[in-house]
Amino acid sequence: MKEIIKVQAQISGTEKTISFETGLLAPLADGSVVARLGDTMVLATAVASKSVKEGIDFFPLTVDVEERMYAAGKIPGSFFRREGKATDFAVLASRLTDRPIRPCFPKDFRHDVHIVGTVLGADSENPYDVLFINAASAALMISGIPFNGPVGAVRIAYSSDGSWIANPSYQDGDDSSFELVVAGRQVRSGESTGDIAIIMVEAGGTAASWKNYQSGAPMVTEEVIAEGLEAAKTWIRESIALQHSLVEAFGNVVPMAYTPVVDYSDEVYSRVSAIAMDRMRQANVVAGKTERAAALDGVAISVQEELAGEFPDASKEISAAIRSITKTVIRERIVNDGVRIDGRDTTTIRPLTAAVGLIPTAHGSGLFQRGETQVLNVCTLGMPKMNQMLDSLGTDDFKRYMHHYNFPPFSTGEVGFMRAPKRREIGHGLLAERALLPVIPPEDEFPYTLRLVSEALASNGSTSMASVCGSTLSLMDAGVPIKAPVGGIAMGLVLHDGKYTTLTDILGAEDAFGDMDFKVAGTSEFVTALQLDTKIDGIPASVLASALSQAKTARLEVLRVILETLPAPRLELNHNAPKIVNFEIPLDKMGEIIGPKGKVINAIQQETGTEITLDEDGETAMVTIGAKEMAAVNEARDRILAIINPPLAQVGGHYSGKVVGIAKFGAFVNILPGRDGLLHISKIGGGRRIDRVEDVLSMGQELRVVVDDIDPNGKLSLSLVTDRDDDDDNDDDDDDGGDRFGGGSQSPIHDRAPVAHEPATPRGGDRIERNKYEEDDIEVVSFEAAFEDQLRAEYGDLGPEQAEPRAFAGNDGGRDRDRNRRSRPRRDSRR
Repeated sequence: MKEIIKVQAQISGTEKTISFETGLLAPLADGSVVARLGDTMVLATAVASKSVKEGIDFFPLTVDVEERMYAAGKIPGSFFRREGKATDFAVLASRLTDRPIRPCFPKDFRHDVHIVGTVLGADSENPYDVLFINAASAALMISGIPFNGPVGAVRIAYSSDGSWIANPSYQDGDDSSFELVVAGRQVRSGESTGDIAIIMVEAGGTAASWKNYQSGAPMVTEEVIAEGLEAAKTWIRESIALQHSLVEAFGNVVPMAYTPVVDYSDEVYSRVSAIAMDRMRQANVVAGKTERAAALDGVAISVQEELAGEFPDASKEISAAIRSITKTVIRERIVNDGVRIDGRDTTTIRPLTAAVGLIPTAHGSGLFQRGETQVLNVCTLGMPKMNQMLDSLGTDDFKRYMHHYNFPPFSTGEVGFMRAPKRREIGHGLLAERALLPVIPPEDEFPYTLRLVSEALASNGSTSMASVCGSTLSLMDAGVPIKAPVGGIAMGLVLHDGKYTTLTDILGAEDAFGDMDFKVAGTSEFVTALQLDTKIDGIPASVLASALSQAKTARLEVLRVILETLPAPRLELNHNAPKIVNFEIPLDKMGEIIGPKGKVINAIQQETGTEITLDEDGETAMVTIGAKEMAAVNEARDRILAIINPPLAQVGGHYSGKVVGIAKFGAFVNILPGRDGLLHISKIGGGRRIDRVEDVLSMGQELRVVVDDIDPNGKLSLSLVTDRDDDDDNDDDDDDGGDRFGGGSQSPIHDRAPVAHEPATPRGGDRIERNKYEEDDIEVVSFEAAFEDQLRAEYGDLGPEQAEPRAFAGNDGGRDRDRNRRSRPRRDSRR
């Protein structure tokens, strides 16, 4: 085992400590370092191949991040219970490391290099992504792989009081208005070390930005960002110093021997330059991308043909020389003449067009075109349950607002394979997502899940910023009440002969041949996102400030076109979008709304055609109701509010009800939302004794009932409304002269046949004849009376007694009475 070497230092302005350790883990890697911040730990390894692949004309660097769920004490939530493809955060972390590391390798180094970051510990406080940038640089520094480092990186958050916080926690970042990730390296000037050169910036607002601004927090403008970049240099310098300490403690680092790869010889370049320079200048004057590419291809073919005899085996060298000459021609024209490839000056934006409502079935759609770059964005709104579940090492479990970006090969007029989203597509989607995040309304104001999809239909410079503009259009078209419109613009910079030239709205070729590209998105008042990459050693503060100011002017022009197309979000949601409302209820009412085994809430959903979700929120619960039509939403809301604050029943009042429960002793009837009453079995038969409630009533049957009594606990005692009761209730003096159900067919049980095991009740004189035996001195044992006493003890007064004819004393009556006596104990025992 190698000697374990560890260095650490406190981060200035904080109580946190960062450390680098080597010698214990991954001893066979060319370089391995474990970096630690708090309890977050990342193992960074760097390995280079021993030889160069033949014919390779680019630097094959690969950076991977391996998130391990055990780092946070979690088991993966997938079916196989193991990590699968990289999460979006892991992809973004890979790109964050690749971008500042890649420019630091020698141009003639073409060996494969693989950098892997394995997350060993995640403390739910300190993110691992910036820590990995520093760890990867440290691993390269002790690996011997040719590397012009070290590279330092830091995340800083702009708090609501206007100060920058170094290495903020997840909570600090969420509470801040803006976050900056800045990476740089120290530039040497002779024997002394010079200033920190910024290599990469990734920045964006937060969900709390708008709230902070409304509360009086300072807005993040271009000037604030410039100040933040200067402030970040302090912590970058500290990281670089700690890496130097690690290298010093490590001892002698053996440099890796490698064979430099040259794209072309001096002789080839000289001949190509002599033949092609003037032709390339003429071809690059063509404004159209397709036409210009055809002209350049024609020059390349003619040069290849002319030099084929002179350099028979140097076709690839000639092509590389032609590309180099093209770069020189473009840069010279921009810096010396102030004229760009398509004939524009350095500050002019290409023609802008915008449109909305292109897709009739979509909830919102927007088309934004800038020159030959065209992006269609589509907005879809969904119920809160459509939130994306996150299985990551961070603190967020759900994601409500999503932006996805697609870049098909036809967008550049090329043939290619369409597979899963590549890292570039994921990165561009997250950049556009971050640009809109500060203006997305919070969930308590707009309880929808939002998914935006950007389709890059044509590309010649910054489809990511076109996606930002298209997103604003589609959101407003859908009726989403965003806080402010957001626009974006891509800028470039060329350094030639010591002269800096900033370019507005760069083309694809200017991005490839320039020295810096940065993308800025924001509203008319503040910046919401920034991405910057440079290929040179530092940018003077004055140049950067000027470039940011130039970007704001362009952004305001973009916003003008957007607002001319659609001045504000539509007042109503698109008719295709679901209608959603949410409101708070007392936490102790959740059970009543859900009901036993979900019976109540399921019934409301089925009967109204809505989707209802309940979520605990501290001392209250949040109810969210969604449906295609607002009328259904309102109906479900009214029914839930009625359960929370049910209307009061009145004694003597007549109500239309529905049987919602059947017991041995009667039926429960719902007469008002949240109000059920007991219709006792003795009040169901209309003067006839019945043995089973089910023989007369059924679940869901509608009845007219009257409230006989309400006990002190609010329990209702009901009885059936007769035809006469209805006539009296309607002030009608007609009397049919019948008994309770006689002479009418309105009673829900009037047409039912007598139950099979009970003789039909005689009518008229037969009933009077039977009543003459009422005073006979006969002792009858009544289990029914005993059971009613039990019910009174539980439910209170059961209402007026119903007159019941007694059994005859004759032969038939005796048999009937004996049969009833035999059956009643069995019925009571079942109870």
